[in-house]
Amino acid sequence: MPILRAARARGGKLVGVDPRRTPRAKQADLHLQPRPGTDLCLALALHREFFRRGDADLEFLAEHATGVDELRRRAEPWTFERAAEVTGVPVRDITGCYELYSTSSPAVIRCGWGVERNRNGGSAVAAVLALPAVAGKFKVRAGGYTMSNGAAFRNVGWREPSPGTRIVNMNHVGKVLTDPNAISGPPVQVLFIYNANPLATLPNQELVRRGVEREDLFTVVFDQVMTDTAACADLVLPATTFLEHDDLAMGYGAMVLHDTKPVAQPVGEARSNLRVFGELADRLGLLHDDDPRSEAEWRQAVLGGPRQRRLADEGLVLPETGRRPVQFVDVFPHTADRKVHLCPPSLEAESSRGLYAFHSEPGGGRYPLALISPSVPQTVSSTFGQLRPGQVPLEMHPEDAAARGLGRDKPRVRVFNDYGEVRCRVRLNPDLKPGVVLLPKGVWARSTESGTNACALAPDTLTDIGAGACFNDARVEVEALSDVSVRRP
Repeated sequence: MPILRAARARGGKLVGVDPRRTPRAKQADLHLQPRPGTDLCLALALHREFFRRGDADLEFLAEHATGVDELRRRAEPWTFERAAEVTGVPVRDITGCYELYSTSSPAVIRCGWGVERNRNGGSAVAAVLALPAVAGKFKVRAGGYTMSNGAAFRNVGWREPSPGTRIVNMNHVGKVLTDPNAISGPPVQVLFIYNANPLATLPNQELVRRGVEREDLFTVVFDQVMTDTAACADLVLPATTFLEHDDLAMGYGAMVLHDTKPVAQPVGEARSNLRVFGELADRLGLLHDDDPRSEAEWRQAVLGGPRQRRLADEGLVLPETGRRPVQFVDVFPHTADRKVHLCPPSLEAESSRGLYAFHSEPGGGRYPLALISPSVPQTVSSTFGQLRPGQVPLEMHPEDAAARGLGRDKPRVRVFNDYGEVRCRVRLNPDLKPGVVLLPKGVWARSTESGTNACALAPDTLTDIGAGACFNDARVEVEALSDVSVRRP
């Protein structure tokens, strides 16, 4: 934010795309509030306009891209008028966004995570990240796009799973633990949970709960705090925090690999991930003769000689592209031809309807409200749910509350759909888009009357590409409750 504020002070413009008016969106020159799951339509409409007006950078596309004609064909039906109808964003705002983006240089897109957590998520991200290529925003310092930059160290420490390893999508943990036919081979009998709190973070929460509470399932939780999931475990192992162990940490937004040192001794019997998994692999006979065993050997295997020396000298490592790479000048895509593949066959084959195909609104008319569960300052991670005092309310636009007779005289509500329900209080929030309600992510059982959170309402369906979670496809209805409170044990 300090960087964005400084840029705006120099005359830069900021456009925000979010169904709620976040503090950042309130500082933007233009804020677009699309319905959850419709970002794909907005991006395709911008692509169509670039080609229609002749503003597309055809010279760059000819040299650095493939699939240009196919992207243009698939974007053609998405006029600004059609995109406005589907997204709920007025045509004037879509036009304003286009004018600002097309005429600005440098122009950078910061693509967040909410755009991908729905049935159209993979295609939406692909369409958003294709915009700088079509609009000619690469080859300029500070132009292009930015996301998490972990791919700068994409090969560090990576190994293919051993042959025969069964892979379980985390979004289907509930199904796998409760349905013997959901996975090939024998049923899962041991569940080892680390760096996660699945009872607070996985979709279809009630199915996950039934699975974790199976009497014949041996559950181990390796964590720093006593989470809701840890309370259901047969065995709880204490884990060190990042303050208590050595680590190699990749930057989240910056392209830096840090060598971090502990500043405190581990509490009690707490151990690091590396130590616990190293000992498990050794005792289970999973290590090969040439596999590293000590922390020093693992570090050497992950980094190699040059990176190891740079870490020792500087405490951090930058990718080979240097400290300030310019996209398509210093760094190129990891494709074989180093070009942007705007319609890659691999993504085309993965999506059941094809890349950039829009899947319409889920839920039908029974559940007219879109539930989102974004990160908030109190629960950036579910680990911090232990620090949230009191009840967490459902946030709702005043228009939606009035239509349901909700307000100060009826503050308790039931939020429900076919997956489950959450009973909590309601808080009016005019910064939300009408038709959108909000329960923050990472909330623990004690923070609602029902002991459930937004995950109890989230489907365990998967995104069109990447098999990701569809949290923002939760569609719900809200009704008033009486003043008699019955808290789930």
